[in-house]
Amino acid sequence: MEYAMLIFWIVLLVVLVIVEAATAQLVTIWFAAGAAAALIAERCHAPEWLQWIIFIAVSVIALIATRPLVRKATKAKRQPTNADRCIGQTAVVIEEINNIEGKGQVHVNGIPWTARSLDGTVFKKDELVTVERIDGVKLIVKAQN
Repeated sequence: MEYAMLIFWIVLLVVLVIVEAATAQLVTIWFAAGAAAALIAERCHAPEWLQWIIFIAVSVIALIATRPLVRKATKAKRQPTNADRCIGQTAVVIEEINNIEGKGQVHVNGIPWTARSLDGTVFKKDELVTVERIDGVKLIVKAQN
């Protein structure tokens, strides 16, 4: 079929662009560039084997040339807060922690916090626990080692 490769490259390009638009994570943009280059080669009547080589070469070159820049630009910068200092600290239970009843408080670094158990363990008042992480405005705690 005379137009088989033309249709193939167009469909591939469209699918890759749609996937890229849907994910917004820069996962297929390099292959879309390769498909566009192969489509241009097809329109210039390049043989099929050359179209595939152009597709692969342009995709790889685009990936190698831009991926480090994209990764650096899109790298999420975590903004530490004063609350992060609680992580790994020992806390004192000031109100029984019971995930099922949705209650519990601890005291850590001089501040009372709402707390929940990491694994569902019920902690009694005055027990010592370790802060595992922060989830919203709640500390997630676990038994102290």
